[in-house]
Amino acid sequence: MPKNIDIAGARALIITRAELRSRGHSERQIERLVTDGALRRVRHNRYLEAAAWAALWNEGRHLVEVVSTHLNSASPGPVFWGPSAAVLHGLPLYRLVPTSVHAAIRAARHGRTVAGVMWHGVPLDSADIVERDGIRCTSLERTVLDLACVSSPPVALSAADAALRSVAVSGHVQDADAVGAWKDRMLARAAHPRRPGIRSARRIIDLADGRAQLPGESVSRLHLLDLGFAEPELQLHVVGSAGQDYWLDFGFRRSRCFGEFDGRDKYLDDGMRGRRTAEEVVLAEKRREDDIRGVTGWRTVRWGSADIRSASVLGARLASFGIRPPG
Repeated sequence: MPKNIDIAGARALIITRAELRSRGHSERQIERLVTDGALRRVRHNRYLEAAAWAALWNEGRHLVEVVSTHLNSASPGPVFWGPSAAVLHGLPLYRLVPTSVHAAIRAARHGRTVAGVMWHGVPLDSADIVERDGIRCTSLERTVLDLACVSSPPVALSAADAALRSVAVSGHVQDADAVGAWKDRMLARAAHPRRPGIRSARRIIDLADGRAQLPGESVSRLHLLDLGFAEPELQLHVVGSAGQDYWLDFGFRRSRCFGEFDGRDKYLDDGMRGRRTAEEVVLAEKRREDDIRGVTGWRTVRWGSADIRSASVLGARLASFGIRPPG
């Protein structure tokens, strides 16, 4: 089952050749395990059991690659950059599968790829270098800006929303002052007029909203804006018939309808389901939806990952429920 891991979790999954030998495997057996697909060689002398690799989301797989690269490097290690810094900060990489680990070379003119590491010659102040569990990378805000300059809008906005959520959101409520301060700092970082991608980055900073709890919600909002919907209402609060607090991802007031991005994690991920079965989660969602409809009179439309492949696909899904942009 796909799952997320943190840096400590990545370290725990990585196996060295010496550890494999201590388990009784000969050199020939180790190579056979790799050839047969039971072991995955992530970096020199760093392995992962194939089943563990298959269970990870893309972010977790890349985090293992980043941690393995750090473990193989002389102290103090590279300064990881871009998507590689993002996974160290726990940011999502929406449908992005990095083919290399990314690190920064300060003041170098050109980038190069060596042993699976793409080295980027980028200007980098000392203040923009932080440590995450002993691993150096660009700071959270610098990482968001770099992603916003070089990545697609869905990747960039998902990461920006997650970063803003970490500093400005408690529960479902966003602190407007904290948001304003964060955006001011980010726009100051984006003041360089000649940096490639900076105009796109400014748009991402402007659109960022920490109330999005999943990348699918961020991408949904981006598509809604591209379709011509006004700034979507997010995390609408509804009090249930017995005083329950419900929070709905989107609100379409003209259509008297709530919108919910229905990520598969709530049904399939053990960490999100808790002790409940998938069937119990589905039943609870139905009861919740019935209660919301009873107290508000509004319908709820749901969509999933397949429905946000593009703005037009999401638009068609919403139109089938009579939800269309104004005008």
